[in-house]
Amino acid sequence: MELMLERLSESVASAESLEQLARPLLEMLELITGLESLYLTSIDEEAGLQSVDYVRNAGELFIPEGLSVPWSDTLCKRCLEEGRRFTSNASEIWGDSQAARELGIETYASAPIRGSNGSVIGTLCGASKSSQPIGPQAFSALNIFPKLIAQYVERERLLKDLRQSNEYLANFALTDSLTGLPNRRALHGELGRLLARAARDGSYVIAGIIDLDDFKGINDSYGHVVGDHFLRECAKRLAGIVRDTDMLARVGGDEFALVAPAPVDAEQAHSVADQLQRRASEATRGIYALAGRTIDYAGVSAGVIAVRLVSVDQALELADAAMYREKRKRKLANSRGGE
Repeated sequence: MELMLERLSESVASAESLEQLARPLLEMLELITGLESLYLTSIDEEAGLQSVDYVRNAGELFIPEGLSVPWSDTLCKRCLEEGRRFTSNASEIWGDSQAARELGIETYASAPIRGSNGSVIGTLCGASKSSQPIGPQAFSALNIFPKLIAQYVERERLLKDLRQSNEYLANFALTDSLTGLPNRRALHGELGRLLARAARDGSYVIAGIIDLDDFKGINDSYGHVVGDHFLRECAKRLAGIVRDTDMLARVGGDEFALVAPAPVDAEQAHSVADQLQRRASEATRGIYALAGRTIDYAGVSAGVIAVRLVSVDQALELADAAMYREKRKRKLANSRGGE
């Protein structure tokens, strides 16, 4: 018994997966009970299935690993409903069981594995073709082992939930809630990474600031609901001009920014910047049908430049200055067109 407890302690302490815990437990259960086949199952009551996850076959009886059967008429379910943990005459008490007949099961033991809410999430089972008793140690193991497995499963579920929550919070912290785009914090991180790489390999980085001209007028004329729809639609159109390697972000109420890797050649890098600037204006120009309103929009003002050997703040300041130069140029062109 002391040796079993020592091995049990080692198995629990060293297990890094349910399989690493289950297989030593099944081996110990085989030694304690003398049963031919020991196995751990999981139960999906919603799907009505019981699945055999891990098996130790040590005799004539063979239970296949990976087997899934309807939960409604399994020997485990009968044990649960009858409050029975063990029988050595399965052919007599469950003569109508097709599974018992086909496999030739005579001795059967089953212990439920319960989740923290009390629901049955699996079973720990043992079976043999011959009729045989099991002793007090076997009953103790059938009480202890399922609890250890349940604790491990619950711990894994909690860790999974925690990881998912952390991922959600991390994504939430880096995402603009209105448009679903990365936010200013995410953009700063990506721009810093690109600039650091450019400093190593001598390439350029594209940095752009995009301002939604007359957004305040749209909000004032049509209301904030239409304004939000307009922002989301602009985000979609701008997302259509960037590559998979680029990042488009919303960095202010009516302001977007983009960053992207660029070639080592200066002329090529500036050409990429000019193309993105032109495409940003073209993509956002045109008719917007929003919440029953139609807006004919003249397009954004964008300042997109190629930079290297600058800080994140300097890159964004240079792009911002380029955007304001473009904005003044557009205003001047519009005023001349109206004369």
